[in-house]
Amino acid sequence: MIQSLNLVFCATPRFAVPTLTSLVEGGFHVRLVVTQPDRPKGRGLELVASPIKQCSLKLELPIAQPESIKNNADFRAQLTDLNPDAIIVVGYGRIIPQWMLDLPPLGNINLHASLLPKYRGAAPIQWAIARGESITGVTTMKIDAGLDTGDILLQQEIPIAPNDTAETLAPKLAVVGADLTVTTLRGLQGDTIRSRQQDHSQATLAPILKKEDGLIDFSRPATEILNRLRAFQPWPGAHSKFRGKNLQVWQATGFDCTLPSSELKVEGNHLLVGCGHGTAIELLEVQLEGKKRSSAPDFIRGYRPQPGERLGA
Repeated sequence: MIQSLNLVFCATPRFAVPTLTSLVEGGFHVRLVVTQPDRPKGRGLELVASPIKQCSLKLELPIAQPESIKNNADFRAQLTDLNPDAIIVVGYGRIIPQWMLDLPPLGNINLHASLLPKYRGAAPIQWAIARGESITGVTTMKIDAGLDTGDILLQQEIPIAPNDTAETLAPKLAVVGADLTVTTLRGLQGDTIRSRQQDHSQATLAPILKKEDGLIDFSRPATEILNRLRAFQPWPGAHSKFRGKNLQVWQATGFDCTLPSSELKVEGNHLLVGCGHGTAIELLEVQLEGKKRSSAPDFIRGYRPQPGERLGA
C-alpha cells in the first residue's frame, strides 16, 4: 500500500510546512524530521526553532538537528537503521552527501520552487519575479551530486500575478508543491512516473540574495526596478540614498514621464524619480534612515526635495 512508505523529511523553512503536513495527513510514515539546529534571533539572541521544527513538535514527529551530516557517523547510522523508502528534501539548507543519495530505494526527492532547469539555486522565487517572469511553478526531482541538476519527476505551473511579491507568491507555491510531492510519491510507488533529464543548456541561476541586490540601480528601466522591488521582499528590499542617508523604498509604481536617471521631481503630492530608457517611477512609501516609514506626501512636506536632487548620492 502507498500509505506504508517510510520517509525521512529534511527541511527548514516555512515553505516546507505544507508539504510535511500533507505527507502526514496523506498517511505516509514520517519516521524522522531533519532540520537545522535552533539559531539565535532578535535583539536578545534567543534560540529560535525552525518553522519545520515547530510544525514537527505539533505533529509529534521525531526530530534530528545535526550540525553537520556529511561525515556524521551517528546520523548516518540513525538513518540507516530507519531504512527509509525515500528521503524528501525541501529547503533543508545542506548539501546532501552521496551516502544519503544511495540510501533509499526511491531516492532523495527534492521539491524545488521553480520550473527547472530555470532558476537553480537558493532564491528561485525571488529571481523569477525580479526577471519579470509571468509563469513559475514547482518541480519534484531526484537529487544528484549537482546543484538542482537531477532528473525531473513532475512539474506544476502557476501564474505570477502583477502585484505578487516574494512574500505572497511563496505560500501559493508551497501549497501547490505539497500536493505535487504527494502525487510524486504515489506515482513512484505505483511505478507510473518516468523521470526525464533536464536540458542543461536552458539552465538559469538563482543565487542566494545579498544586501547589495537590493540597491536600486536607476539606470535600469522602471519595469525592472519595480520587479526587483516586488521580488526582494522582505529582504534585502529596495534601497538607495537621499542626502547621504539610506532610503528604503517600500512601495512604488510606474509613472508616465521622462526624467534623468535618479533625478527627483515633485508634482503636487507625487514623488517621482527618473529611471533608465526614459522611464520613471513614483515613490509611494519610503523610510529614511533612523526614521519611521512615511507616505510620499509626508516625505515631501518633511524634506522638501529640491529640483535636480538625485537619489543615490
